[in-house]
Amino acid sequence: MRLNDASMAIRPRTAWEALDLGILLARRHAVLLMSSWALVTLPIFALFSLLFWQHPTLSLLLFWWFKPLYERLPLFILSRALFGDTPSLRQSISALPSLLRSQWFASVTWRRFSVTRSFDLPVLQLEQLAGSARQQRLAVLGQRDRRAASWLTLVGMHLEMGLWFGALALIYMLIPQQMLADWDWQDLFSMNGDWLWFEHLSNLLYALVLVVWEPIYAASGFSLYLNRRTTLEAWDIELTFRRLQARMKSLLPVLLVGLGLWLVSPPEVTFAATGAEETTQTIEPSGPDSDRLLKQPLTSKAASQRIGELLDQPPFRNRETVTRWRFTEAADEEPGWLAHLLERLLRSDLLTQHTGTLASVIEVLLWAALFGLTGLLLWRYRDWLKLYATPGQMRIRQRQTTPAMLFGLDLQPESIPADVVAEVQRLWHAHPREALGLLYRAFLSRLLHERQVPLKNSHTEGEILELLRQQAQPQLLEYAEALTRHWLRLAYGHQLPPERARDELCERWRVLFGSERLA
Repeated sequence: MRLNDASMAIRPRTAWEALDLGILLARRHAVLLMSSWALVTLPIFALFSLLFWQHPTLSLLLFWWFKPLYERLPLFILSRALFGDTPSLRQSISALPSLLRSQWFASVTWRRFSVTRSFDLPVLQLEQLAGSARQQRLAVLGQRDRRAASWLTLVGMHLEMGLWFGALALIYMLIPQQMLADWDWQDLFSMNGDWLWFEHLSNLLYALVLVVWEPIYAASGFSLYLNRRTTLEAWDIELTFRRLQARMKSLLPVLLVGLGLWLVSPPEVTFAATGAEETTQTIEPSGPDSDRLLKQPLTSKAASQRIGELLDQPPFRNRETVTRWRFTEAADEEPGWLAHLLERLLRSDLLTQHTGTLASVIEVLLWAALFGLTGLLLWRYRDWLKLYATPGQMRIRQRQTTPAMLFGLDLQPESIPADVVAEVQRLWHAHPREALGLLYRAFLSRLLHERQVPLKNSHTEGEILELLRQQAQPQLLEYAEALTRHWLRLAYGHQLPPERARDELCERWRVLFGSERLA
């Protein structure tokens, strides 16, 4: 490959940026790619359609099955055009037979459903690798961009279907309304011979969709392949060195002249510089830190040491060890205002001089916090306390808010007859629904006003039985289940209870409640 002649910038890219680059390559050579694809695939589609005219689905399946072979032509055009050698349409068509000879059987059999087909094709066609060498090469190339190649195939498959159905919908919208009035969608799927032309027309639309999409698909896979090779083989670094080499060729004569002038320079200058360095090194430095008065009883060094010892003793320096508490803080964080305040308090003498006062203040603050927390909890759970902490008041409130009606039945004690059993027996033969309704209504009224069962307007028959199960009264619960069962069968199923059920319900009523009316 002649990297210097590449028509795009050679540099490492992300996988999605490489896919965008493939779309730009396909758009740059769109006319050549689409025309060559159409000249190759449309005659093949026409041949399959004529051979299998009575089986349009089979003709489309065969045309679709050989699609990996058609994709070699766009790859040939793009690989030549990328490095400045764009082939003509005649050259592209002429090169197709030689392109199809290499591993064509594997491409339409076990490799047909490979989701990385566009990414693997340059290894087969451009590098001409086969067998284990091809597998090793694909393993190296697919370490990073194989997932993007798979998504390219999956998205491309759905895009093909979307464009195909869109083209069918467009054809349907262009049909005159007068013709649509005589058509039925069932006729399109009846598989009659009159509608074969419509199926072949829909197949032709799919072939036209491939004319637009397949060059983009092949170009995107080729750009992923180029991007992976750029990363592995450092094409961008190689190009940089080549440009640097070309630039250095123009500067080479100047560098040679400069090197020659430096080599023929006189040596005296070097010797003079060396002598000056040796003279400089022999001169001994003199200053305030050098030793002086070396022949006196007290030299300058001993005098400086003695003066330092005197200045380090009282009254010149007084040392005092102070122990106090302090906050440990990270070096890169500024302490807050609370830390500053506590630091000042700890450094001052207030804590040691007024310990009793400080303890009293802390005690007052703790008691205030306790009372405040208690008040907050009482306010937070005030509804729960009203419900569970004052049962007497709750019963009064329940007694005040007892429902007057349930299921459309009046539960007021004034509406219940004095002798419920006698009234039920009187109404049973002529009006059994009213009789059983009276018995059930009286039962609910007794539960609400006498047994203090907390019934609500929203309760159902089953929920009432669940409340009675919590009362721990087996006889009352057994009677309620029997009465509710007969009432539901009559009210919703229109099934009259037997005579023995009436006698049993009335007898057990007298046992539980007696015959007098609730006051």
